[in-house]
Amino acid sequence: MNVFEISSILIGLSALFGFINYRYLRLPHTIGLVLIALAASLVIVAIEFVSPATQIAEQITGMLKQIDFHDAVMNGMLSFLLFAGALHVDFSVFRSQSYAIGLMATVGILISTFLIGTATWWLLNLFAIDMPFIWALVFGALISPTDPVAVLGLFKTVDVPESLEAKMAGESLFNDGVGVVVFAVVVAIATGDGSHDDGMGALTIAELFLTEAMGGGLLGLLAGYIGYRALHVVDEHNLEVLITLAMVMVTYVVALKLHMSGPIAMVVAGLFIGNKGMKFAVSDNTKDYVQKFWSLLDEILNSVLFMLIGLEVLIIAQRADHTGVALLLIPITLAARWCAVFVPITFLSRWQTFTKGAIPILTWGGLRGGIAVALALSLPNNEYKPTILTITYAVVLFSIIVQGLTIKKLVEKMVAKRVIVEVE
Repeated sequence: MNVFEISSILIGLSALFGFINYRYLRLPHTIGLVLIALAASLVIVAIEFVSPATQIAEQITGMLKQIDFHDAVMNGMLSFLLFAGALHVDFSVFRSQSYAIGLMATVGILISTFLIGTATWWLLNLFAIDMPFIWALVFGALISPTDPVAVLGLFKTVDVPESLEAKMAGESLFNDGVGVVVFAVVVAIATGDGSHDDGMGALTIAELFLTEAMGGGLLGLLAGYIGYRALHVVDEHNLEVLITLAMVMVTYVVALKLHMSGPIAMVVAGLFIGNKGMKFAVSDNTKDYVQKFWSLLDEILNSVLFMLIGLEVLIIAQRADHTGVALLLIPITLAARWCAVFVPITFLSRWQTFTKGAIPILTWGGLRGGIAVALALSLPNNEYKPTILTITYAVVLFSIIVQGLTIKKLVEKMVAKRVIVEVE
């Protein structure tokens, strides 16, 4: 199949599953798509098991294998999704929560990575499953960042206090970029791909981190400013929408070529355009067009991404191993997430009062999604990849379905928004 045929099938299935969910299930859109796609995948597996001659699973799996999930997400969809998400973030509220966001997106990621990696290594060894500590740490690195696509999707269905929403959105937008850098470093150490014979040195790690994270931030700032200046001198809404689209695509390609963090660049550029650009560079008419365009694109790509997560079970099931251990690791990842939230918030609580229920809500609302699956699929083929894929997929499905469906009740129980008084 060519690209157009595959895209047509994906869009068609997304629309069909979306219609079924809207008409019958009435679940949040993205969660409904994952469940329906997952159910369809299991039905296909069952048909193949009962009647192997149909070869239906083989045919659909063959189509899915033509899609490089990692490349489609990390080098395609993510640029648009992150920019669209950042475009609607109020920077004034975001800035008021900057210390909490910064600590959770950096220190929190490192805490979670090492806790999950250590617990995974210990648990696997307990079950006599051989995996070196560094590869357990790889799993910790890829599963620790919360997924901005999944987290931002929560705000469409859950009424969260403004300050708490800023923390959740800000952390998910930035810890994605930081997490990908940490993942790259750990994988490089695990595979021995470093500047020294014995792996990566501290200087190399620091240089990689600074180039990726700081370089991505500066590139995003530059792109946002150029886009802002272009929007300022144009007053034609179709062209201005095209300018924002070009800015996103060109900037992300440049970031990849220069080995900078494309996700961080998209977040910074989105914040710049969404706040300064929409206020001072465009008319109200253009602002409406730009925001509607990016909201529509965000919804379409979200639909395709979450449907693909459900369908990926057809591929991952072929390499699935140690499902029981995967289920045991779900509470471990939640416990590590709690620690990653508890430490920064407890430290900052000396100077700042946080919304009631902030720790449990940030813990349970820290969803994992397509980015974790994409990173797991990008790992080099070795004896540890099937296990990492299995436990990653189990955690992601639990996160999207169970946490995603219950977070609203938790927020309603822990937070009475109308009486919130938070001292910043």
